[in-house]
Amino acid sequence: MLQRGSTVKITDNSGGKLGMIIGTYGGHKVRAVKVGDIVKVVVKKALPVGAAQNHQKFRAVVVRTKKELIREDGSYIRFDDNAVVILADNSGKDPLGTRIFGPVAREIKNGGFNKIISLAPEVL
Repeated sequence: MLQRGSTVKITDNSGGKLGMIIGTYGGHKVRAVKVGDIVKVVVKKALPVGAAQNHQKFRAVVVRTKKELIREDGSYIRFDDNAVVILADNSGKDPLGTRIFGPVAREIKNGGFNKIISLAPEVL
C-alpha cells in the first residue's frame, strides 16, 4: 500500500521517470492506496523531451505495488516496485502515454482502465 510521500516509478512513455504521491482521492480518511486507485503525482525526474516535465502535477493510477495484493481466490501477488501510469487530463481513464512498460495487475480492469490493460505487455 502506498501513501502520501511515497516514491513511485512512472511506467509509461509520457516522459516522466520518477514521481512522488502528493495526494489521494476518495475523501479525507483515505490514507493508503492500493492497485487500481487514482492518486495525485508530481514528477520528480523526467526526460528532457516528453509530455511530462519536472515539477508538473498529474493524476495517475497505481498499477504495481511492493505490498502483496490478496485476490478473491485466496492467492496473492506482489511486484518488485511501486509504479503508476499517468492519466490524460481531458479524459477520465485514458493514459497520457502511448506505451506501458512492465506488467500490470488485472485488478485495474475493475476500475475501468481498459485502455491501460490493452497497452500493457503482460497482465498478471
